Amino acid sequence: MERIRNHPMAALGVLALGVFMTLLDLTIVNIAIPSILDGLHASLDQVLWVLNAYSLLYAVLLITSARLGDIYGPRNLFAAGTVIFTAASVISALAQDPTQLILARSLQGLGAAVLAPQGMPLMLSIFPVEKRGGVFAIYGVLAGLAVIAGPTVGGFLVTHFGWRSIFMVNVPIGILTFALAMLVIPDLRPGRRHRLDLLGVGLATAGLLGVIYGLIEGQRYDWGTVVGFITIPEIVGAGVLTLMLFLYHQARRQGGEPLLPFEVFKNRNFTLMTLVMAAMGFAILGLYLPLTIYMQSVLGLSAIDAGVTLAIQPVAMFFSSGLAGGLSQKINGKYLLVPGLLMLAAGSGYIDWAAHADSGRWAFTPGLIVSGLGMGFIWTPVFSIATRDLPAHLGGVASGVINTIQELGGVLASAVVGAFLQNRLALSLHDHAVAAAGQLPTEYRAPFVNGFSNAAHSGFEVGAGQSGASLQLTEQVQAIAHYVFTQAFVDAMHPTLVLPIVALVAAAFAAAFARAHKQAAIAAHEEEAAVA
Repeated sequence: MERIRNHPMAALGVLALGVFMTLLDLTIVNIAIPSILDGLHASLDQVLWVLNAYSLLYAVLLITSARLGDIYGPRNLFAAGTVIFTAASVISALAQDPTQLILARSLQGLGAAVLAPQGMPLMLSIFPVEKRGGVFAIYGVLAGLAVIAGPTVGGFLVTHFGWRSIFMVNVPIGILTFALAMLVIPDLRPGRRHRLDLLGVGLATAGLLGVIYGLIEGQRYDWGTVVGFITIPEIVGAGVLTLMLFLYHQARRQGGEPLLPFEVFKNRNFTLMTLVMAAMGFAILGLYLPLTIYMQSVLGLSAIDAGVTLAIQPVAMFFSSGLAGGLSQKINGKYLLVPGLLMLAAGSGYIDWAAHADSGRWAFTPGLIVSGLGMGFIWTPVFSIATRDLPAHLGGVASGVINTIQELGGVLASAVVGAFLQNRLALSLHDHAVAAAGQLPTEYRAPFVNGFSNAAHSGFEVGAGQSGASLQLTEQVQAIAHYVFTQAFVDAMHPTLVLPIVALVAAAFAAAFARAHKQAAIAAHEEEAAVA
């Protein structure tokens, strides 16, 4: 047992298992969105909060938990996060209404935030520089496995056991991860203690909450008054102002113990890779959020059929991740990263082009393959480029920062893409309802149009099988209502999917400015000297 405890690969395996659990949960929840909408009678903006409650807590607390790892040891924080995450999974499975599920998902986000940033400082400490690229390649392959398992296992569980089972699957994984963490991962402690910037945590939390709440709820309130004299623009503006105060507060604390140390951004490659990670967080959620609803609500696929269809992408990613891991040791990682980002953008563009109200489930296969291959060339080099030249003492901070910014990209996508999708859907529903109303008897036309036009004010219900039934229409007009809903959703989805594509192209442009690693540059210089 002592040999296993001190073996770096054993520790890596346990850390990867914890990451696998959180990634599996995230992808499973995505595929179960339409079933959760139906099961809890939730609206679209409520299910956005099921995603954002997790993401918001996760993003805000990552840097704080990384600092706690510096104080109490990353192994202990990893184990504590596993316990919190597992317990929150049980509570999520028992939720009886959207509010309870949102609160439980918040607790899950807390557990994931405590768990996630502990891996990087441990790996930077126990693995030498020349082996880190291979280590992150293993992480990339396991991430691919989690993404593969999410839609397929999640679809199977939702179809046969209901959406609650997707949370219970975390329980055995969590128990195993906790036991192995205490047995295998070394208890490394830094030599210095750190303080927590509690004011910084409060400012960041309040600022993000204001911005994200305003973006998600804006459509419901017509971007106007929420209650009393409080309006959506005022909430968003207050959030932005609070975030500016947070940055000012951090700037003044740079000589002490800031929550966000600016020192880590002096490394050019790390800074560029944080932008890439933000774009990836934005792109993945920005693509999957409309696509999972579309496949089940518009195409009428079951959860398992939608999961199997989408699994084409991570299967392709799994194969390209191994190749990228080998190549990243031989060439500058940006020569893998830039093409990978562009392939992901191109594949996503094909998916957007192929999406119609009557598309077949396999019509997206070329786009899913190309985008999946691209993703495999992204995850391995992005972490290697970001961390290879960082000293080990910045590992905790770097992990917290890069994971926070990636998650903020996802939160922003959920808010921006969700708000844009709702806005476009509201307009499209009205236009298609007006066009289709001519097929109805005169007495049905006005209620038919008003029902669709006012849907945004009561919250969209777009779960599996929701094709206008939530608008209280009679059976005689359900066929027309289904046509209106499906056509309107597709029309709304097309411009929405352009947003993540633009983010990916911008990330590819930024990644092109990454420098060669110091070790690679030194080796090249020595080789040139030897030839001379």
